[in-house]
Amino acid sequence: MLWTMMGLLLLLFIIQIALIVIIEHRRPHKVIAWTIIQFLFPLIGILLYFFIAKNYSSRPQSTSTSLERIKTDLLVYCRKRAGEESLYESTRHQKRLLALLQNIPSAPITVRNETIVYPDGAHAFEAMLEAMSAAKDHIHIEFYIVRDDHIGTRFQQLMIRKAEEGVKVRLLYDGIGSHQLDEKYLKQLHDAGIETGCFSPPWSAFIDKRLNYRNHRKILVIDGNICFFGGLNIGDEYLGKDSNLGFWRDTHLSVKGDAVLWLQYTFATDWFFVKGAALTGTNYFPMFDTPGKEVVQIIKSGPDGHRVTLLEVFFSCIASARERIYIETPYFIPDPSILMALKTAAASGIDVRIIIPENSDSKFVQWATLSFVQELLEAGVHIFQYGKGFIHAKVMIADNLACCGTANMDMRSFYDQFEVHAVFFDPKTVDRFEEDFLRDLQASSEILLAEFRKRREIQKIKESVARALSSLF
Repeated sequence: MLWTMMGLLLLLFIIQIALIVIIEHRRPHKVIAWTIIQFLFPLIGILLYFFIAKNYSSRPQSTSTSLERIKTDLLVYCRKRAGEESLYESTRHQKRLLALLQNIPSAPITVRNETIVYPDGAHAFEAMLEAMSAAKDHIHIEFYIVRDDHIGTRFQQLMIRKAEEGVKVRLLYDGIGSHQLDEKYLKQLHDAGIETGCFSPPWSAFIDKRLNYRNHRKILVIDGNICFFGGLNIGDEYLGKDSNLGFWRDTHLSVKGDAVLWLQYTFATDWFFVKGAALTGTNYFPMFDTPGKEVVQIIKSGPDGHRVTLLEVFFSCIASARERIYIETPYFIPDPSILMALKTAAASGIDVRIIIPENSDSKFVQWATLSFVQELLEAGVHIFQYGKGFIHAKVMIADNLACCGTANMDMRSFYDQFEVHAVFFDPKTVDRFEEDFLRDLQASSEILLAEFRKRREIQKIKESVARALSSLF
């Protein structure tokens, strides 16, 4: 009887592993991670997989017919205004990369923009609040995390004041990222006539088996003519008030011009998905000339099936670089293709530098990040740990292009989260990113291969385990 029971349990375990292999055959990193989970929790593991790891390709339609018409009109409008001479000037040796960027559906390269780069929360939040104060028609806010703390209250009170002035205010927040948001905070918004929406509330996401898929976007659109986006959420820690992390180094941006149309469209599609209401008025998508001449491309990505993903954009930027690749990211857990591209670039003599945090907000993620360090150092990549505080900036510079937005250089951003990123072509903007990167280097210490090899065996074990499971967290 005992042997029969053990045989049945073994058969059940084999079926579980086979099921995971069949479903996740295109993502071997997921197979490895979930196989480990099955070994550790043989009965619970398959339930966790069933409720957490469901493929998001079956996401319900996220846009309405009217929003699709708006998208078509925006594509025609932006492509008519875009010329190619300025693009090829900065990407003359990156023609394959440019061809990829020009062929991303629903992400045209826009040519009439003005951008400002903010290197920390203090400057960015004040700029956001000032722009909100000047709003006349609408304010659209979408953040992964909204906290009921000092800066969160400032945003709340300003939203309420603008709503009382007749400005239409809408707020989107993620159900997991903002799970601590007090209902009283939301009630005060509702009482002022502000509409709010929660992207995948935890309980419904659990029932719907999509708990692992989060909306990581951070977007603030005001009157359809200025938008803020980047690494910041709404919380006091982004002002350096977390006693464990200290100074918070981030990169946030504001943009005016045609790029705003696509950030607004991103908000509109998310709003429709959460609320079922289409924002289609011409006041949301004003088309007018701006004095800016900067070239910017807004790329939204997510697990709901985009033909070209941020992973492919990042890989192409790295693979096409000839002189330099500078990366700073709080979480560095690269896809195998990104890892190989970085190692190949460094081995071929390209200046590859990566800045990661010395003090992370997640020990587990930090261990996973460190698991990639030795092989990168051996290939000639220079890796630095930022020591001034916590670096949350998400920036990559590849020769004369720069990428910045909400996506980290990790598996979650590549596969499981809804992100919005931008490619910047303008030399002045790229130079600004470079200035910030070089300043961050001054506050960082380089990891030396000889010293790193001497780390304790227990540390190596932690790194190996974290790396194996990193695709799940």
